[in-house]
Amino acid sequence: MLYDGTMTCTIIVGGFFGDEGKGKIVAHIAHQDCPTIIARGGVGPNAGHTVQVGDTQYGVRMVPSGFVYPDARLCIGSGVLVDPRVLIDELNRLDAHGRCFVDFRCGIIEEDHIARDKKSDHLRDTIGSTGTGCGPANADRVMRVGRLARDVPELAPYLLDVPASVNAAIDAGEPVILEGTQGFGISLYYGTYPFVTSKDTSASQIASDVGVGPTSVDDVVVVFKAFPTRVGEGPFSTEMSHDKSTALGIQEFGTVTHRERRIGGWDGEMARYSAMINGCTQAAITGIDKVDPACLGVTEWSRLSPKAKQFIRNAEDDIGRPVTLVSTGAELSQIIDLRAEFAD
Repeated sequence: MLYDGTMTCTIIVGGFFGDEGKGKIVAHIAHQDCPTIIARGGVGPNAGHTVQVGDTQYGVRMVPSGFVYPDARLCIGSGVLVDPRVLIDELNRLDAHGRCFVDFRCGIIEEDHIARDKKSDHLRDTIGSTGTGCGPANADRVMRVGRLARDVPELAPYLLDVPASVNAAIDAGEPVILEGTQGFGISLYYGTYPFVTSKDTSASQIASDVGVGPTSVDDVVVVFKAFPTRVGEGPFSTEMSHDKSTALGIQEFGTVTHRERRIGGWDGEMARYSAMINGCTQAAITGIDKVDPACLGVTEWSRLSPKAKQFIRNAEDDIGRPVTLVSTGAELSQIIDLRAEFAD
């Protein structure tokens, strides 16, 4: 739904195993809908988002990926784990001081959490953890022994009551974006347990992380990659051989771990279930240029090849909701936006 002067809050989450291209979709919607706040939910710095603007590629782990839209305040919700070292490094690198805020209730990742994560044979070798300390930090939060952002002096300039600010913006009729991290397939509750992350990753969790109630959410955009990828261990029913993915010209590496991603084919059954749990109202498909390289950089539906159009129609049948955004390349401008056709 495009902003029409009424309350609008959009959640953007990943529909497969992460790395779906959520960062680009967040950045595009932000530039089009001009939100006053972009707030991040999710686990913590174990997930990276990549946004490419022109020839410049940005990778972030703590700052919301919508930072490339300069007119929005950037908020990190109370459900997100914060590593102060990573956050402050990104703020310096992106020159984002003064517009990025952290909820005072965010859990803190300590050096001990990172050490425990890396030393655990189960987390490191069996699960394929990123080693960023998120699992142990979430465990300490559950045990009520972890420090919060309000306990860390270096975070004092950035502290904010994020739910109060976000809900005030929504009540004022201002556009707000809530961005998720990771993907549905590694949700603690709905993913391929035990090969999952340390909390839920669905749209409901993202809303809770930021402190937004379900009646305040207007749209849930679920992002699916044409060729799903997965980093680390765990089931992957449509995984193809390395030789096959290489022959298709698909090779990717994780933003945080730099590990090579496993490549799979479209999973209609998973897409349908993910759309159901997330409460999808509209979907985004990324990587359509991998379905047909002739579509690279196309910005109009009419210029997509018949092969690409059929792929998207089949995906819509699986998802049960309209595909309103189609990414045709890595760069921010390489996208087809059909949302106006489905607006109320």
